[in-house]
Amino acid sequence: MSEHSEETPKPEDPGADSGPSAEDVARRIGANAGIERRDDGQIDVLKTIGGVRGLVESLLPGLVFLVIFTLWQQLNPALIASVAVAVVFTVARLVRRGTLTQALTGLVGVAICAIFSRVTGEAKDYYVPGFYTNLAYGGALVVSILVRWPLMGVIFGFIRSENTKWRSNKARTKAYAWATWIVVAVFAARLAVQVPLYFADNVAALGAARLAMGVPLYAAGLWVAWMVSRPHPGTPATDPAP
Repeated sequence: MSEHSEETPKPEDPGADSGPSAEDVARRIGANAGIERRDDGQIDVLKTIGGVRGLVESLLPGLVFLVIFTLWQQLNPALIASVAVAVVFTVARLVRRGTLTQALTGLVGVAICAIFSRVTGEAKDYYVPGFYTNLAYGGALVVSILVRWPLMGVIFGFIRSENTKWRSNKARTKAYAWATWIVVAVFAARLAVQVPLYFADNVAALGAARLAMGVPLYAAGLWVAWMVSRPHPGTPATDPAP
């Protein structure tokens, strides 16, 4: 061959730069969903919501806001007290060497609620960000069902070591779709109850509903979704080949 001849370029691997597959994304979501397991492999609902401390941290800022505003009808003291409680919890997490993300998550959420309320001067607007959050989460879950990747299947499948094999089994896919609809119902129920109270200007009832339908209702919905989607003994991971 001539010294000026060029080598024939090698064909590129079509999958080299194609990015992560749907299965890879599903595994990452399942691994980072924050769902805790017991030693027996079952879901630990209390630990998933952060234990008793996590429950208190999620409820107390809103409870303080509601109590102070209800008693004195003063917006600013209620907002300051609510944010102050969130700051205390954040500092406590940092002192205990929790991650910065974990420490700031609750504080940022409370701060956003306080900003909404302070800008409008309406106590009821403290709860508006929650409406958007519920709508976004509920919508994402519905989309996951429609594209046949029900999110509870992605998360629970990882916990149960099914990974994504459940998608090859119609019964398991249907069970996980139902489990996802149950969690959708939690977000929908919050909106169905709380939005009318918002427009009725009933801050006391709205605040009480937010507390009752917050973490406690979510934990209950998560447990029901887990039970509904549990595999029956002897259920194959995939449908038998035709």
